Amino acid sequence: MKIYISLDMEGIPGTYNWEQETQDRAAVKACMFNHLKDIVEAIQSSPHNAAVSEICIADSHMSGDNISYDFTALDPRISLISGGPRPYYMMPAFSDDYDQVWFIGYHAGTGAWKGNMDHSYSNRRIHHIRINGKAMNEALINAAYAGLHGVPVTLVSGDQTLQQELAQPDALPWAQYILTKEAISKFAAKNYSALVLKERTHQMVQQVLAMPKEQFKAFTFKPPVLLEMEFKSSAMADIAAKMPYAKRLDGRTVSFTDNDYDIVFEAIMVLVTLASTVNL
Repeated sequence: MKIYISLDMEGIPGTYNWEQETQDRAAVKACMFNHLKDIVEAIQSSPHNAAVSEICIADSHMSGDNISYDFTALDPRISLISGGPRPYYMMPAFSDDYDQVWFIGYHAGTGAWKGNMDHSYSNRRIHHIRINGKAMNEALINAAYAGLHGVPVTLVSGDQTLQQELAQPDALPWAQYILTKEAISKFAAKNYSALVLKERTHQMVQQVLAMPKEQFKAFTFKPPVLLEMEFKSSAMADIAAKMPYAKRLDGRTVSFTDNDYDIVFEAIMVLVTLASTVNL
């Protein structure tokens, strides 16, 4: 069994505000390291440990420089993807060789009420992302890329608001969930005890490893895939609309359509990057 882990920060226990990274980035990195360490230790103590042949971790927060290479010394099966820019952003080097995808430290989509540090790819640039008319968060966008390869998302960790988003029938209701905290507002959260989280993490990891693969599904979109991105300003949409085959829908919204989700998935980051060139 090969496990692919996409790691973010906002849903990590112990975090609550992006200002933490400015004031004490070492503490935020420690929170990420410790949560990930709990997950690896849970795999190691599982009765199904021997069935796991690879644990690939994609450090997917900001510039991908949050987890040190020292982490790989915890287990010889661990490989670590760091750095950027890179193809497929939060899912680099992913393929159908993997059996399960785990989203660790993920967060609610942009505009979520009581979603701790809610956003979708860019808090400064993106107001909304929709695919085939459905409001998107990063978990669903990335899950559809895994689904394109026929691989299910089986485990997620994050706050209570993301849990509610993913529990919807048209989302990832089959995914097991490690509840890390309760969001009080965008920049405030009730973080649970590290001791409680360690126990909860061990329980959920061992549970997901014991479940038959038939209980999980690959999350996909039927083609044609229509991407609609509403930016924070019309100036950002002005630039984003210059991408070939993009269509301007209104002052702040640009759409892009393709039958191949692989192309749509990459188009999201191209549009975000184009919008980032605008100085407001």
